[in-house]
Amino acid sequence: MSRFKSLSLVLIAAGFLFASNSVSASAKDGQAKAEKSHDVKAGDKAPDFTLKSGSGQTVSLSDFKGKKAVVLFFYPKDETSVCTKEACAFRDQFQVFKDLGAEVIGVSSDSAESHKGFAEHHKLPYSLLSDEGGKLRKTYGVPSTMGIIPGRVTYVIDKDGIVKHVFNSQTEGEKHVTEAIATLKKISAAN
Repeated sequence: MSRFKSLSLVLIAAGFLFASNSVSASAKDGQAKAEKSHDVKAGDKAPDFTLKSGSGQTVSLSDFKGKKAVVLFFYPKDETSVCTKEACAFRDQFQVFKDLGAEVIGVSSDSAESHKGFAEHHKLPYSLLSDEGGKLRKTYGVPSTMGIIPGRVTYVIDKDGIVKHVFNSQTEGEKHVTEAIATLKKISAAN
């Protein structure tokens, strides 16, 4: 039985790596490739939403309109390896985001209770929103890997509610942070 479990894990890992390499290869052209695979792309008005956070509050995108830019990052699951690295990278650069006038918001299909534990465990200073059932993920057109693993996509939305950049990479969680900061700096320089 343990050989069967080991073989199953190897096959799952191989499938994930194959799919991840395909995602990474398609993302080589940066923003242009990422935008083609999404319903919501740079230049579009970001769809509004209202979701419950891990702290029990409801958060709407419209809460920030006219006030702050928003970095909205979709990730697959709390407490998984790449997701934790990504969440902690956003945490570690949180002051940079604040200085650039941006709000950071993470979204996954995990429950609000799961988000609360994840945020407490890693001392995450930003909101994690519960998109149970994946409705917001579908609204934004976030793809899944192999049809089962929720995608990892970041949207940088200016204070007027316009998407300025979309970055898609399932395996490069920390790069979502550097992409978002670079975009916010361009927005800041243009103003």
